Amino acid sequence: MTRNSFALGMAGVVLALAAIAPVAQAADLPTFKITLKDGVMTPARIEAPANTRFKLEITNAGKSPAEFESISLRKEKVLGPGVTSFVVVNPTSPAEHVLFDDFHPQAKGLLVIK
Repeated sequence: MTRNSFALGMAGVVLALAAIAPVAQAADLPTFKITLKDGVMTPARIEAPANTRFKLEITNAGKSPAEFESISLRKEKVLGPGVTSFVVVNPTSPAEHVLFDDFHPQAKGLLVIK
């Protein structure tokens, strides 16, 4: 094995580990669950800790697509019927953030970070 092929092999290992590291970290985060169902967001209010990274797990339990969104958090996620996904919220100061389903404007929630 030449020095160049060894270096290339090690680079591949490092890239592979870097690719799975965020997945492992996201699994360890405090998680808050949100369900969207045909124009209703449950729960309507979530309280999360300030200055802490956390995950919002979003499930579309409805029969039509939904678009979870928060303009102030700069997060959005389109989900088909029956799909569950998540967004990670980086540490932030205390604040209130409006959450909504862009496809069903009546579905609103509030994320209170304190």
